[in-house]
Amino acid sequence: MQLGKYELGRTLGEGNFGKVKYAKDIESGKGFAVKILEKKRILDLKIADQIKREIATLKLLKHPNVVRLHEVLASKTKIYMVLEYVTGGELFDRIASNGKLSEAEGRKLFQQLIDAVSYCHNKGVFHRDLKLENVLVDSKGNIKISDFGLSALPQHFRDDGLLHTTCGSPNYVAPEILANRGYDGSTSDVWSCGVILYVILTGYLPFDDRNLAVLYQKIFKGDAQMPKWLSPGAKNIIKRILDPKPETRITMAGIKADEWFKQQYTPAYPEEEEEDIHVDDEAFSIHEPMEAKKSPGSPNLINAFQLIGMSSCLDLSGFFEKEDVSERKIRFTSNHCPKDLLEKIENIVTEMGFRAEKKNGRVSTII
Repeated sequence: MQLGKYELGRTLGEGNFGKVKYAKDIESGKGFAVKILEKKRILDLKIADQIKREIATLKLLKHPNVVRLHEVLASKTKIYMVLEYVTGGELFDRIASNGKLSEAEGRKLFQQLIDAVSYCHNKGVFHRDLKLENVLVDSKGNIKISDFGLSALPQHFRDDGLLHTTCGSPNYVAPEILANRGYDGSTSDVWSCGVILYVILTGYLPFDDRNLAVLYQKIFKGDAQMPKWLSPGAKNIIKRILDPKPETRITMAGIKADEWFKQQYTPAYPEEEEEDIHVDDEAFSIHEPMEAKKSPGSPNLINAFQLIGMSSCLDLSGFFEKEDVSERKIRFTSNHCPKDLLEKIENIVTEMGFRAEKKNGRVSTII
């Protein structure tokens, strides 16, 4: 299949809103990743604003450790985001397959992560969904931050100067987001970077539990167990990042001034050249149907994050059975074919405010 000057090839991945395919520029032979979004699905799931936000955000960012957007094309039924092709895949897969990294190698990736995230903050962009799955690795072993669909820009701050949208992935989300009282986008991103650093150096998550209520209580306490074999410098910076109190948590500037962080540190410099990113006008011809007015007296809807946030001072672990996960098995049958069934599951969890990701034949739900 040909898309303008691009020849589309194999499928690289499949997400909740469309597919990502490999594409080759016919003129130069250079490879790209093309994110293909179905307009009807965008309308059905009411995520037009999210797609527009991701495009607007990526147009702002030109950094060696951030995935680059090259252009946006469109047809009457699809939007095509032409992105930088990163050959090494997700950092998550690398850790899952090979385990933890050495401190020297882990520090190098963490330095690149902090360079990229602090650059985004300086541009007024707050990612809000930093996790191993959204950190890609290129052929040279350098990282590239991706997936800015949940990012926030200055216009998303309320009059109190804080963000209030509850979003992110449970194991990486900062405690102040769960508290549901407003949060600083920079400070919450720092927390997520700390979780990523912990996983890079240990091979497992600092806060984990199959029950969300228990997981959130662990995050509120912020008591991550430090392996004895970590160096004192690594332990110190992780503790200062995973501080449950945002007002005393180390800042980006503090991280860059840390002695452990500064070892063999070579700052990355933004690419200042002005690249004209073409965005097809047809891409934004997405008009959502008029929203039905809420009838008087109808109940307010709250999501799982808000519900747990309301109970932040309670230990809810007693409400759940303490059973061996290995003994817990759930089976169900359906008359639908696998394709239809997966699509129905995706639609349902999306309507509930979650995100669904398909990978290796499985569907994962992300808040």
